Amino acid sequence: MIEKALKGNRAYWAWVALLLVFIGIGITAYGQQMSLGLGVTGMGRDISWGVYISQFTFLVGVAASAVMVVLPYYLHNQKAFGKMVIVGEFLAVSAALMCMLFILADMGKPQRVLNVLRYPSPHSMVFWDVMVLNGYLMLNIISGWAVLGAERKGVPAPSWTKALIYLSIPWAFSIHTVTAFLFAGLPSRHLWLTAVLAPRFLASAFAAGTAILILISFILKKVAGYDAGKEAREKLVVLCAYAGLANFFLLGTEFFTAFYSNVPAHMHSFQYLYFGLEGHAPLVPFMWFSLILGLASVAVFLIPALRRQNGWMIAAGIGIVLSIWIDKGVGLVIGGFIPTPLDAIVDYMPTVTELSVTLGIWSIGLLVLTVLLKVAVTVKMQD
Repeated sequence: MIEKALKGNRAYWAWVALLLVFIGIGITAYGQQMSLGLGVTGMGRDISWGVYISQFTFLVGVAASAVMVVLPYYLHNQKAFGKMVIVGEFLAVSAALMCMLFILADMGKPQRVLNVLRYPSPHSMVFWDVMVLNGYLMLNIISGWAVLGAERKGVPAPSWTKALIYLSIPWAFSIHTVTAFLFAGLPSRHLWLTAVLAPRFLASAFAAGTAILILISFILKKVAGYDAGKEAREKLVVLCAYAGLANFFLLGTEFFTAFYSNVPAHMHSFQYLYFGLEGHAPLVPFMWFSLILGLASVAVFLIPALRRQNGWMIAAGIGIVLSIWIDKGVGLVIGGFIPTPLDAIVDYMPTVTELSVTLGIWSIGLLVLTVLLKVAVTVKMQD
């Protein structure tokens, strides 16, 4: 079926060419990082996780969000999601692939990732994170490709695919839960030392990931004539709205706990992110923009008259994705390191090398998603 990705119009090939250029820039930057070491990044002793882990954290949630269409379709027989299931599964594949590439970039040398597999340590959350990500990637690519292949031939999908699909549902929850535990298991980082981090991760994942699925459905309708259906989008909007509400509710409980308790260690990170701390406030405008944009976007999804209009639906979807990307993909990771355990405040700024590698990895993920969706749409529209 992969040959279907080799046919397309001029716009399709222009998009692929642009992604290949960005991938080339990323590979060049990664080669420089490999040659000179992680010293070419903005990370250091005080802030050892930067833009790579920030993107990894956001994308794990995007990968997990496939369950929002897989679960109702397979467990509750919601046929409205029939055309969206394969989109969700292939989005999960590309997002999980990007997650592993960001881990690879953050570790500096590829052999360090191999050491995680060669010398497994059950006490290490990184080991479990790598395991669940690899497993989730394989579950989605195998089941999605098998179901699509059967649909192309006009025959029922093999019986074993349902077992893999059912297994992928709890696995989706596990990949983001393990990621949350990776953060919450670090006792010296008070922003992450909270029992609600895992549910907050899941709520934000289901909000952002579902919003991305909504946006992809509009893109496919525009560029390929593949309409996932108005009913499917409306159901996804409702799911996105309530997941977004849960995310902001949990964020509010974190604020209350930190500031009502008046424990300095719990307050400082929030102060740095939202109000500034000792004259350091590089992220304050971004965090308030994220909060206001996210709340406004959720409000649009909650108002029936607005969410039924495509323009408002697209704007709100973009708003939720951008809001959660800033909050979770930037603020959460960087804010957790400030102040340091020695009460020092060290601002972090990614370098051109880091941003170039990040651009390259995102381009690889988008290229994989483009190819997979090109195959899926072609097969489904031939039915």
